[in-house]
Amino acid sequence: MSDKRKQVIGAPLEIGGRVLSLSRAIRAGDYVYLTGQIPMSDGAPMTTGSIEDQTRAVLNDITATLETAGCELADVVKAMVWLRDRDDFAGFDAVYGEYFPIEPPARSAVVSELLVDVRVEVEVVAYQPQPAG
Repeated sequence: MSDKRKQVIGAPLEIGGRVLSLSRAIRAGDYVYLTGQIPMSDGAPMTTGSIEDQTRAVLNDITATLETAGCELADVVKAMVWLRDRDDFAGFDAVYGEYFPIEPPARSAVVSELLVDVRVEVEVVAYQPQPAG
């Protein structure tokens, strides 16, 4: 990237026909910051399904957003995780390990009431140096 400004990545996020006031992802220099992702199915929050199903949905969406930014899961250096129920951690962690089988990123995980009736939300930061230009 030749200038030092931030770059918005991806189309605006929309839920129920309403465009949300946030960006899907932002590139700032060599870093890409993704908005917290919740599990989605057919454009709506995935309010049913196991923690494993919801985690796969979230990580698949994160993978797609990273690809739009020219990154991949291996570029993720930090993940922040919010779980609705602490009993979901083992199921979440098992699926998460499938997506990050070697050299996983640093990670924080907390139990929290989420704004949408889903079981998990994940936010990541990726590091992907841009060619000098």
